[in-house]
Amino acid sequence: MWVFYLISLPLTLGMVILTARYFAGPEVPRYVFFTVGYTWFCSLAIITLVPADIYTTKFDLDRGGISFYWIWSYWSTFLLTWAVVPLIQGFEDAGDFTVVERLKTSVRSNLVFYLIVGAIGLFGIILLIIMHKIRIGNVLAFAMACSNTFGLVTGAFLLGFGLSEIPKGLWRNSDWSTRQKVLSHKIAKMAVRLDDAHQDLSNAIVVAQATSNQMSKRDPLRPYMDVIDNMLAQMFKQDPSFKPQGGRLGENDMDYDTDVRSMATLRRHLRGAREEYYRCRSEYMTYVMEALELEDTVKNYERGSSTGWQYISSFKPARTGKLGASFDTMEFLWRCILRKQLKKVLAVILCTMSAAILLAEATLLIGGVDLSLFSILINSVGKQELSMQVLAFVPLMYMCICTYYSLFKIGMLMFYSLTPRRTSSVSLLMICSMVARYAPPISYNFLNLINLDSKETIFEKRMGKIDKAVPFFGNDFNRIYPLIMVIYTLLVASNFFDRVIGFFGSLKRFRFQTEADDTDGFDPSGLIILQKERSWLEQGLKVGEHVVPLARNFNGVDMESGSNSIERTAVEMKATSSLGIEDRKGSQSKSLKEESQRYGTSREAVSNKYAAFREQNRQANMRLVEKNVASAKVSLLDDEDSHSNNTTAGPPAGLASKWESMKNGFQSFKANIGAKKFLPLRQTQEPQLVSRNSSSQSLDEIFQRLKRPSADRGSLSDDDEDGHGTEIKISGPTR
Repeated sequence: MWVFYLISLPLTLGMVILTARYFAGPEVPRYVFFTVGYTWFCSLAIITLVPADIYTTKFDLDRGGISFYWIWSYWSTFLLTWAVVPLIQGFEDAGDFTVVERLKTSVRSNLVFYLIVGAIGLFGIILLIIMHKIRIGNVLAFAMACSNTFGLVTGAFLLGFGLSEIPKGLWRNSDWSTRQKVLSHKIAKMAVRLDDAHQDLSNAIVVAQATSNQMSKRDPLRPYMDVIDNMLAQMFKQDPSFKPQGGRLGENDMDYDTDVRSMATLRRHLRGAREEYYRCRSEYMTYVMEALELEDTVKNYERGSSTGWQYISSFKPARTGKLGASFDTMEFLWRCILRKQLKKVLAVILCTMSAAILLAEATLLIGGVDLSLFSILINSVGKQELSMQVLAFVPLMYMCICTYYSLFKIGMLMFYSLTPRRTSSVSLLMICSMVARYAPPISYNFLNLINLDSKETIFEKRMGKIDKAVPFFGNDFNRIYPLIMVIYTLLVASNFFDRVIGFFGSLKRFRFQTEADDTDGFDPSGLIILQKERSWLEQGLKVGEHVVPLARNFNGVDMESGSNSIERTAVEMKATSSLGIEDRKGSQSKSLKEESQRYGTSREAVSNKYAAFREQNRQANMRLVEKNVASAKVSLLDDEDSHSNNTTAGPPAGLASKWESMKNGFQSFKANIGAKKFLPLRQTQEPQLVSRNSSSQSLDEIFQRLKRPSADRGSLSDDDEDGHGTEIKISGPTR
């Protein structure tokens, strides 16, 4: 037991504190940090108790301490998962202005969920009692067994996915070229998400400031608005580099001043938009820095002999002093040689452990034969406590990592985000709840792989046998469900599901995206963004200080020069100026808007739609412009000559037909522009023009202009009248 008290518990406590500090954002309050840390500690304490429980059970030692710690950790995680953490999570997510109101909102939201779940569970228990499947005295054991069964079954599939993907991901990312391709796609996607988050935050700021400007000082809701104004002022004070580029007021965005609940909704929306923006910016900066460092690593590896085997960074200052050259050499060895090989070795080791776990799970049905590698190793070390607990702890921790890896992957797509130093309170609380929920089933699954000569551990006594507590699952349930997990893992490792989904094209929407999908080539927009970030770093700026525009808005940027074509810009502006208000409100604009949303974050929309398509259309329309302009000039000259020769005889009969043909030519030119989908170019050029013309205007002037009577704004477009909202351009330096 000395290993548990002197090594396991202090190591677990230190790991929990470092992990929580690494992921927690700057706005996370201390009580949330303490709750998350305590929940993680109790969850990991269950895992660290398993090796000690195996040792004391095998040699029939005193297990009073193990029993106490197990009861404390299990029921602590149970109460935290189902009561405390959801209550604090709802409290943190609420936008109300007082503690009491935030608690009421949290209780209200959680009560609805638990009433629904409780009603379903009570109905099931009553039905089983009527069918004489369980007894009234076994209801508590039945509830625990059902909870553990849910964790075991879902945890088995999560474990199987992680056992396959973690070794494959390590081996795949050890190749520099493959990792560069993956990073180019990640940078392009994060640039899109970052720009979307920036626009959402700008919209939220515009709505908050417009609501504040239209609210009088004597309004009863003014104190709540002052809280939001102080929140905005604090945000700009903490990050002076943030410059809103634009905002849009929808038809319902000026209704937040109706009551206290609507003001709370506005505050919650503003806080969520801010957290999302800074989280996206943090991930964007992380991927950009990794890609830049990887480029430097490749260059240093290729020029190793010419640089004296010293690592030279293109954006970090050179080391000085007596030990500077030694540190550069050590960094060269680590980045260019050792790290790549270490990833491959680690991938092979983890692949071997995955195979050993699958073999042990698959052979549980075979009675009398112990084919579990971990069971054989644990039984072979004798009474060496340290060796036995290490041999039990390493595979158990690997199973936990695989399960939580899959859990975080799925959860980050739908429920929460896990970003270093930018994870919000709500995401941290949800993650710690998931960790606590799956710690006991993972430990229970591992104990099934260890042969202890029919001895029962404290863990198994407290948890109970599932096939005994829930007999309708079958007497061999503990041995059958691992075999299902093994089959699922083999299917995942062989890409069976991807092939099935690829065969049925309509099922691609249900496909789980992985890094392997981004290894087919470089993303052009990601390379452009990386090139711009490197040039800005060379100019002394920071990564992310000037955020690159959306990857979908790289309208034919040259990959080598990185500049737009001047001629095409002139054609785009000429084309946009020739379009009227009716075309802007037509179905063509709606279809283009839907297309922009559908292809906003797609790599194919960047590489295909904007590279080849734009270039072909540019050349075709340039020829069309020259042809129409030339025909117009010829028609005008002909008309002038005809008019000078027939001043006394009146207008000739062919003049009207020539003007009609010229009119039809310009109408066909206009139709061709609309057919070639030039409308997005107007949308991308217009913000820049408005920003230049109104660079001297402040937000207060803009909002004062909005308050003017409708008679003073008769020159506004018809977009305000049909309910599409008013777009407000906020001037400021380019991001």
